[in-house]
Amino acid sequence: MIHHRTSEQNRIHKILQNANIKLTSVLSDIFGVSGRRILEAILNGETIDTNGLRKMVDGRTKASITDIANAINGRIRLHHRDRLRYHWEHMGYLEETIEELEKQMSPYRKEVELLDGIPGVNKAAAATFIAEMGVDMSVFKSAKHLASWAGVSPGNYESAGKRTSKTTQGNKALKTMAVECVLATSRQNNRIDSHRKRITKRQGKMKGRIASAHLLLTITYNILKTGEPYHELGSNYLEEKQNNKELKMIEYLKKKGYTIAPSEQQTA
Repeated sequence: MIHHRTSEQNRIHKILQNANIKLTSVLSDIFGVSGRRILEAILNGETIDTNGLRKMVDGRTKASITDIANAINGRIRLHHRDRLRYHWEHMGYLEETIEELEKQMSPYRKEVELLDGIPGVNKAAAATFIAEMGVDMSVFKSAKHLASWAGVSPGNYESAGKRTSKTTQGNKALKTMAVECVLATSRQNNRIDSHRKRITKRQGKMKGRIASAHLLLTITYNILKTGEPYHELGSNYLEEKQNNKELKMIEYLKKKGYTIAPSEQQTA
């Protein structure tokens, strides 16, 4: 439903551009409070003057009234209004449907809030995860089983002596949403984005995205299973883990009576 609503919004954008109405150049979101008031006035065929705009535009809008007035001074015709009305009404119907669906998510409010704490995951993504895989993780043997069911686990195939590792076929909606959430972390500094960059550097963009989607679903599985909120381990989590592992090994060897000397690289 959200994808359908986005499609209708894109169609409205296109019709406005065709009518030389450049609202997008002055409003960051034409489907916000100010944008909707202006669009409704255009649909109703109202003559929008400066005084009328002042009543429509929210006080927090950065663009000036003059700039907005110039942006809506296009060539809107009857067929533009008719087409806009079709898409506007359909968008309204979709928004009502989305609101009803969100009410159905109320029994899972706690789980939605928990998943919303994962980097890259918003409430819409959390709702998708719950709708596709439920909240009872006992149906999956492990996090790996969930990842395989979602289609983000590498397969292991061999044919004519050649081995390939294509991902398994799985739940398309869950896989798509997991990858979208991974991409949403691309400008953040956290464990998931660090993991994606590390895999991408060695194996390419697609494998990096799928591998991080696997990690994200593993985190989702553990949160739903334990009921504990997400805890950020940091972008350098793996490096610290490796360093701690080496330090523990050194301490173990010292207890066994070995003498550990620094390597040439460390002394350099």
